[in-house]
Amino acid sequence: MTKQELPQVHTRFLEVATPSNPLHLANGGVLPNVTLAYEAYGELNEKKDNAILVFHALSGSQHAAGLNTEGYPPDLWTPELHPGWWDAFVGPGRAFDTTRYFVICVNYLGSCYGSTGPYSKNPETGRYWASAFPTISVADIVDSQVRLLDKLGIETLLAATGGSMGGFCSMDLAVRYPGRVRCVIPIATGFRATVLAKALNFEQIFAIQEDADFHGGEYYDGPRPERGLILARMISHKTFVSLSLMEQRARSELIQPENLLIGYKLQHKIESYMLHQGRKFAKRFDANSYLRIIGAWQDFDLPMQHADGDPVKALAPCRGQEWLVFSISCDVCFYPEEQAEIAGALKANGINYQHITVHSEKGHDSFLLEPELYAPYITYKIGQVERSST
Repeated sequence: MTKQELPQVHTRFLEVATPSNPLHLANGGVLPNVTLAYEAYGELNEKKDNAILVFHALSGSQHAAGLNTEGYPPDLWTPELHPGWWDAFVGPGRAFDTTRYFVICVNYLGSCYGSTGPYSKNPETGRYWASAFPTISVADIVDSQVRLLDKLGIETLLAATGGSMGGFCSMDLAVRYPGRVRCVIPIATGFRATVLAKALNFEQIFAIQEDADFHGGEYYDGPRPERGLILARMISHKTFVSLSLMEQRARSELIQPENLLIGYKLQHKIESYMLHQGRKFAKRFDANSYLRIIGAWQDFDLPMQHADGDPVKALAPCRGQEWLVFSISCDVCFYPEEQAEIAGALKANGINYQHITVHSEKGHDSFLLEPELYAPYITYKIGQVERSST
């Protein structure tokens, strides 16, 4: 389906915290006003029991499916974002079938595509939150989205899913709000930020904060820290795409950048490819928002935060739920051993689960690119859970 044939969708906005009902954060901070940007696909049934919540990845948005050419904010909503990032998975007859289910995707608290974050205005000052926006956690992201579910009148989700950092959120929801979700589908994720992830994330944080244009996060009145964001994306991109796929994608013209590299001329197409990925990203994402979201990743450790480090005890509240856990054979962002640990904890708790290893050559991004490897299992599992209530 071409971009022109995709159904048009629009972002919706919902206020989930007010001064009389503020959002209390895990670090002790308080946000008196929170608005979340979201998109919804399909129809919520009369019982309101057919809803599926999709958590996006680190730098994703609420725009999971269809075509949205007028997203918010306009200066960051580049053409790359116009088609939904999970369109191959969400829609009529697809893994998340919108003829049967009401699918919701929400932009994270702290992000930059319409939800309250550093790049939104602080109502108390009328200026961008910028560096004054507090640090947030995965739990804060989940808490804010539970409030959105409350506003929509959805007490129990049929399913919650997410890949990568979205998997963190789906598991946090399952553990802390066990009665509010029946089926949990974490994809290419883990219990915690590993040592390798912490090192790679820190390199990205350092790259952004050491950019001469960062100014401690107070850069909205001047040039943005694009160089830092470009380098951050190049650091992370190596873990998202397999080397073979990277090499295939790099088979294009080698383009020398202007006003970016001093004293070095690009020698290889892979260099041009990596630089292109970084520059694209710097045009579509906010540096402060990236730091908040990646900081939530750094802080995440589900067993430590809820069961003194014991994975089995951490998942004990999830008894009664159904789980479908996906690994990707060549993933180096979240290694398959990390999902095996989740499966082991589910088994020890007697929780009904399936653990599927997808054999792919595309790396971590397989969960974005290859719906045919996931759809049969998702369709079967959600249908099984749906039928169990009738």
